[in-house]
Amino acid sequence: MNHLENLGNIQIEQFREDLISWFRAEQRVLPWRADKDPYKIWVSEIMLQQTRVDTVIPYYYRFLEQFPTIEALADADEDKVLKAWEGLGYYSRARNLQAAVREVRDIYGGTVPDSPREIAKLKGVGPYTAGAILSIAYGIPEPAVDGNVMRVLSRILLIREDIAKPSARKIFEEAVRVLISHESPSDFNQALMELGALICTPTSPSCLLCPVRDHCVAFHEGEQNELPVKSKKKKPVPVFLAAAVVEDGSGRIFIRKRPPEGLLANFWEFPAIEVQRPFVNDREALERFYKEEFGAEIKVEESLGQIQHVFSHLDWNITVYAARLADPVQERENLRLATFAELADLALPVPHQKMLSLYSVKK
Repeated sequence: MNHLENLGNIQIEQFREDLISWFRAEQRVLPWRADKDPYKIWVSEIMLQQTRVDTVIPYYYRFLEQFPTIEALADADEDKVLKAWEGLGYYSRARNLQAAVREVRDIYGGTVPDSPREIAKLKGVGPYTAGAILSIAYGIPEPAVDGNVMRVLSRILLIREDIAKPSARKIFEEAVRVLISHESPSDFNQALMELGALICTPTSPSCLLCPVRDHCVAFHEGEQNELPVKSKKKKPVPVFLAAAVVEDGSGRIFIRKRPPEGLLANFWEFPAIEVQRPFVNDREALERFYKEEFGAEIKVEESLGQIQHVFSHLDWNITVYAARLADPVQERENLRLATFAELADLALPVPHQKMLSLYSVKK
């Protein structure tokens, strides 16, 4: 099957002109469009993965205020980087970004490489991020294919390939290589993204406002609402947890650091245990866990309530308890007692911030 057979029906020069002219007139004012600094563009593109533009903007400003250059981020303590990212989720993005800027500092003298082959070697830099940096910062005609772009092109070219399949990306990258403007690759790629964000939306696309409607095969065939083809993700697996916010006699809170690998790696947390059913022997199980895991005697008190936090693959349902530390505990590198002021400076995942909020209300 030739997925790109409709490319031959597109007046490519006119398509580019219509798309780029619209973008230059209608583009949103976004902070990362203020200059062509590859580091700033890189930070924005990593933040924008899995996250809405409106959510990203304040994070972007704060992050660059703390880490204005590659050197500043490369030299930063990981805890401070995670704290700056706190609330954005998908924290491996922040760790990979810091690891990659250290590579840029150490291998490339602090300059983001402008070679597709070199930039693709950096940790966490996939084909989309590489294409975005190369085209927007350096004016290199490389495709930057994300979900927005696949949706737009599936309609324009009437491509019925399932965009949830990893193999689909190659088809759309091939299409962009044919369509992209070599004079203005930055505007072209950003225009496709902007079109998907503002006009060619997932449901009820605004076809009457579309600057490239005349080129859209799906619109002419009346199939724009049937595309893109996208198989549904599996639902997150429900997990029931019990957790305690444990306070000692001087108002300090018991926390531990999660392992350096896996979910929420290196974040501080209130330790939790998995339970089969909420409320059934939670208190005894938590007391036993603290004794066996940390050598800590605790007394679990009242339930503070329940919170839910949904990851892409897990649905956490956590019953939260207040507890008291009966005896002094030996602090270690990954185990400490922290005041409320100290907790404010530590990176806590969102579900544990919610736990702390429940406890603060109780106090």
